[in-house]
Amino acid sequence: MDSSSLADAPLVREPLHAPVAHLIRGGVVEGIHYGSVVVLGTDGEVRFQLGDIEAAFYPRSALKPVQAAAMVRAGLPLDGELLSLAAASHSGEERHIAGARRILELADVPESALGNVADLPLDPVVRDTWIREGRLPSQLAQNCSGKHAAMLYTCRINGWPLDGYLDPGHPLQQVIAEIVEDLTGQRIARVTVDGCGAPLFAVSLHGLARAVARITTAVPGTPEARVADAMREHAEMASGAGRDVAALMRAVPGLLAKDGFEGVQVAALPDGRAVAVKISDGANRARIPVAAAALGWAGVEPSLLAEFQGEALLGGGRAVGCVRPVRSLEPVVVSSCA
Repeated sequence: MDSSSLADAPLVREPLHAPVAHLIRGGVVEGIHYGSVVVLGTDGEVRFQLGDIEAAFYPRSALKPVQAAAMVRAGLPLDGELLSLAAASHSGEERHIAGARRILELADVPESALGNVADLPLDPVVRDTWIREGRLPSQLAQNCSGKHAAMLYTCRINGWPLDGYLDPGHPLQQVIAEIVEDLTGQRIARVTVDGCGAPLFAVSLHGLARAVARITTAVPGTPEARVADAMREHAEMASGAGRDVAALMRAVPGLLAKDGFEGVQVAALPDGRAVAVKISDGANRARIPVAAAALGWAGVEPSLLAEFQGEALLGGGRAVGCVRPVRSLEPVVVSSCA
């Protein structure tokens, strides 16, 4: 997209979020999750919106498919499992760690060049095993290690310095920022630092949905299509075993989905239908039920979404309620609370 055709950066303001989900216990609304939701049709037009879809916000890891597409445009020669890992918020399973190490080997870059923070595995079960074995926090175990290894590989391919690859002024990050603007169709509002240490770009929820829709509708063989294919075909490498985002991609044919910290979820179909969700308080328990309802509004068969209505709320060990999308999303909710 020509830079002159880009929309202005979204406004940095307090988002005007709206109720998007109720916490129901015993038939009573015990709590309310606020947030914003956007649904795009095949023509890219907004078919449904709730809350504030135009304010600047940080997509967190939901932006990783865009970052991966930018790296492939810049020459990153990965496909399949390793490209999926480059767009991953992985669980820290051994296959994820081995994959990140393999990317570094292909790049002929030492592990010491990684600039992401050291951490324990993201998945609780994997993390508990890691601790029992006496293993310490590791950069390879941190959920963004695939992205960072791919960033280093992209630098190596282009002859860019490895040192300072996380600086927003580094050639790599300038290329990524350019593609973020290209795919979202708008200028970046702010740049800060993500949890892993990489630059994080503020766009709008609408822009995020538009970007992922452009990735899923890209011509086969293009960098964007390669990222979409890799993530869909290797969903567990982009997340992990038992992760809801991988299950969502398996359940809905052709769906590309990516989650992000602080209650962000984006998903898009090959025909350009797309949804994006931001839960204002960052609550993970509302993210998938609201996203599933949004996908229903996008035309996904409700029966495919039945398992994504959220975990039951327990009382005395039995189900007494749930997190349920608000009434404006209810026409496509396929189950109700106890």
